[in-house]
Amino acid sequence: MKLNNEAREYDFKKNLEIKTRLCEAAEKLADESDVISAFHQLQKLHQEYRETGPVAKELREDMWARFKAASTVINKRHQQHFEELRAKEEDNLTKKTELCEKVENIAKDEIKNAGDWDKKTKEIIAIQAEWKTIGFAPQKMNVKIFERFRAACDDFFGKKAEFFKNMKQQFSENIEKKKALVEQAQALQDSTDWKSTSDKLIALQKEWKTIGMVPKKQGDKLWNDFLTACNHFFDARNNANAGTRNEERANLEKKRDIIKQLETLADNPEGNVQEQARELIDQYNAVGHVPFKEKDNVYKEYHDILDRLYKELNVTTARRRLDKFRNNLKNVAEKGSDALDNERARLMRRYESLKQEIQTYENNIGFLSASSKKGNSLIDEMNRKVQKLKDDMNLVREKIKAIDAENNE
Repeated sequence: MKLNNEAREYDFKKNLEIKTRLCEAAEKLADESDVISAFHQLQKLHQEYRETGPVAKELREDMWARFKAASTVINKRHQQHFEELRAKEEDNLTKKTELCEKVENIAKDEIKNAGDWDKKTKEIIAIQAEWKTIGFAPQKMNVKIFERFRAACDDFFGKKAEFFKNMKQQFSENIEKKKALVEQAQALQDSTDWKSTSDKLIALQKEWKTIGMVPKKQGDKLWNDFLTACNHFFDARNNANAGTRNEERANLEKKRDIIKQLETLADNPEGNVQEQARELIDQYNAVGHVPFKEKDNVYKEYHDILDRLYKELNVTTARRRLDKFRNNLKNVAEKGSDALDNERARLMRRYESLKQEIQTYENNIGFLSASSKKGNSLIDEMNRKVQKLKDDMNLVREKIKAIDAENNE
């Protein structure tokens, strides 16, 4: 009996040492940075605790309470970790849903030109890059939200591919139309039926303007071929009509007489000088061509006195430039009826370029206004540039109107 008691006491002591070690190990897990690892280690400690025999009866409750308390700390950390993980996944789902909506809205937009497609493509690529920075959504939604995002992107890029396919087809049709006009112009270029052929070529030029865009390289070649054929005819026509010298000399005298009147007005500005100047300018513009060798001289004399008058009358620079342009239109027209059209096309390109530049500045101003309180001086400078560009654009618009008026005469 005594031996049995001693053996039992010995077992209690050994079990106490083991369970004390297990309690210490469980308590130490509270400092483990890896919550998952700590939880798994705790399960092994529990398994060993269960497999260890009892301790003395009076110590059992305290020993279990100590081990249980250490386990509670680890279990709470483990539970909190997964609660935070679930919250993070829900937040990721919210972010990914917002990105899906952005792509879906972009895919719904009616995009009508290549530039806008390029801009929107960059936006989609940026959204895709942002998507990659976001972690997993909840497991039951992770695949679904990805499939939604992929479907929205596929929708956008599918529409983009269809747009450029149609644009390529339209380019091909436009090329064929312009080739046909080039062939017609080349067939007419050697004609000596001046009136009829002039009307036909002018009609071809107007039809050319109605045809849409083509790739630049092919478009430039087609235009040069078309322009060469037109110029060939109109140069020949102008040479054939060179028998108008007497009328041109009379026109020269008329213009020089008007120049003298303008000089007198500048020397003796009486009455409504601006109105008188305008009447003389209109008279000058109504006079026909002068001899070619005198054209530059009379042009210089006329504009020298106009510069002097404008200075006297304090007319704005833009008005002066516009009036000079109007006065020079007849000289441009002498190069052939298509010369005015070429000048108009150049001005239209300039107009669109200015409009685009203004839009860029205004976008930048909006960005600076929204993002910085220290950008006032820069914004003021940009506003001044925008106003200058708008003034230039208005001048170009008036020049285009002047060409249209000249073409309608």
